[in-house]
Amino acid sequence: MNFPLPPDCPYYLISRATLAVTSHLKKGFINEGVSTIKPAYLGVLLALWDEDSLKANELGKRAGLEPSTMTGLLDRMERDGLVKREPDPNDRRANRIILTKAGVDAEISSTKVLSDTLDKVFSSISKKDIEITKNVLHTILLNCGKEDAK
Repeated sequence: MNFPLPPDCPYYLISRATLAVTSHLKKGFINEGVSTIKPAYLGVLLALWDEDSLKANELGKRAGLEPSTMTGLLDRMERDGLVKREPDPNDRRANRIILTKAGVDAEISSTKVLSDTLDKVFSSISKKDIEITKNVLHTILLNCGKEDAK
């Protein structure tokens, strides 16, 4: 089987684009004074900024993350002072994930960095091409067994 060289390999291009955008986000968070925010935290934070105090499993679904990934991610976010776990008063087996003051306070700066980054990286790409790209990426996730990709 012949494989394309890296400049023509879709996997390589997706990986490189992800790394480049992640690097831009990290620098933006540092420059904006929210260095505790990591790009990996964004799915969880965006979900909690939309609706705080979610059960961990519901938060994982909204953030598009597997339960095994959520545990470690929440551990790091709790260590960084952005969230805290509290027992769910209606379900002894569950925890609710709640933003700390630092997590709430980081919203404006973090979403500014995210918006600025997305504006920059998509600046010369038409809305139509962005929609096509999103559809292709959703299909890739579906093909990989992530049925909840949309």
